[in-house]
Amino acid sequence: MSHLPILPILIPLFAASIALFFEHRRFGMLPQRIVAWTSVAAMLGVAGVLVAQAAAGDVSVYLLGDWPARLGIVLMVDRLSALMLLVGLLLGAACLLHAGAGWDRRAPHFHAFFQFQLMGLNGAFLTGDIFNLFVFFEVLLISSYGLMLSGGRGERLRAGLHYVTFNIAASTLFLIALGLLYGLLGSLNMAELSVRVAQLPAGDVALVQAAAGLLFVVFCAKAAVLPLSFWLPDTYTHAPAAVAGLFAIMTKVGLYAVLRLGTLSFGALGPLDGFAWTPLLVLGAATLVLAALGVLAANRLRALAAYLVLGSAATLFVAFSLGTAGTIGAGLYYLVHSSFAGAALFLLADLIRRRRGRAGDRKDLIAALPDKTVPGLLFLFAAVSLSGLPPLSGFIGKLLVLEAVPEGARTFWIWLLVLGTSFLMLVGLARAGTRLFWRTEPWPDASAEKQAAFTPANELVDAPSRPLESAAIVLLLGYGVAMVLAAAPLLDYTRATARQLLSPADYVEQVRAATPQLREP
Repeated sequence: MSHLPILPILIPLFAASIALFFEHRRFGMLPQRIVAWTSVAAMLGVAGVLVAQAAAGDVSVYLLGDWPARLGIVLMVDRLSALMLLVGLLLGAACLLHAGAGWDRRAPHFHAFFQFQLMGLNGAFLTGDIFNLFVFFEVLLISSYGLMLSGGRGERLRAGLHYVTFNIAASTLFLIALGLLYGLLGSLNMAELSVRVAQLPAGDVALVQAAAGLLFVVFCAKAAVLPLSFWLPDTYTHAPAAVAGLFAIMTKVGLYAVLRLGTLSFGALGPLDGFAWTPLLVLGAATLVLAALGVLAANRLRALAAYLVLGSAATLFVAFSLGTAGTIGAGLYYLVHSSFAGAALFLLADLIRRRRGRAGDRKDLIAALPDKTVPGLLFLFAAVSLSGLPPLSGFIGKLLVLEAVPEGARTFWIWLLVLGTSFLMLVGLARAGTRLFWRTEPWPDASAEKQAAFTPANELVDAPSRPLESAAIVLLLGYGVAMVLAAAPLLDYTRATARQLLSPADYVEQVRAATPQLREP
């Protein structure tokens, strides 16, 4: 049991290697799928045990090779890392189910890349060292490059190359920031940094603040906060459906890093405590407005889903930047909801695109769907959840965030921001649903291009039925229903997580008790 924290990293590593062995065409896809599902099932079991252990409030520390934490690789499991681990794996299971409908046949090395990306995600959530956070970031990013570009051409290839270039630049900045921090503080262990930052001499505060600021710029780039957000809509729009669904958790990795370092390494009531929260609140608010306008302006359903993912990340920046146990706890609940609901809309957009012929998922082109009942109901369910209407989990998450906003001069503006952007997103989703499912004839004054793109129902070649695709969408939406039914225990967990994050001294004491090497000079 003491070795459980390393298993979410080792299991996908070995699974990816085995999947590569079975890639020869004489084996077919079945062995790769069996390996993938065995790996995901095992990781879910381990994640469930880690969540149960973390719920008691203890911090589990795992030293690889028993090296001192200041020198070697250290993994730490607390409530936040266990929650993020479980959410990522639940999302991965649904995306793997969707890919098993046939897309994994068309993407070279899909299952190997998929397992490596899960390995990177799991490692990023479990690591207790900023340098190893960089290493796991690179593992998941390189895997995402392969998933994004596999079998791609045209627009997807162009968007993928932009995505690769942007992230390479961000990774370079990440390395520079790490070098500065290590040179100034002599450690990159998150818990040890908390102690050393609190004891900084006055002459070094500005330099450490600059290095920490560079780190936050990198994390904001990963989370697509303005002005570093313009890569996300194009990338997510052109990614394959199962990949875009898994990417819904990618922006949350940047958010996780901001929350972890902002409350632990730079938030222990030292000279850097709270230095970044006000700028992040402003940038999060601006990004939320941009996302709402993007939802209104998007002419493709996949682009609309991408802007909704951007809006969820911006909402979380607003909640986390307020820095109270109530807003962080409510924000964590909303983080889980938005990951599942956003991924469901990406998978649904692909299903609708294939059934509309030449019109695809474009809202400005009309197609008479031969069967729109099931897609229409799924879209209605996803739209209600994403727009924050009752009684689904989106409503609970946003309501709790608003209720937890501290009273003061900013209260009115934050309420206005969240409610106003939610209304704009609701309008955008309503327009999309009307044009995709209700409109069955082109407008009389439509352009020749749009008239030509219209395909009557009796001329459509219906897309083949793929039950696994619909099952994956239903599974993701079912997660949201489960969040409503189990709202009380889940909120108890997220609120306890927030209190633990805001007590970094207790966290450091538990880590130091488990790793006496940290006390060595």
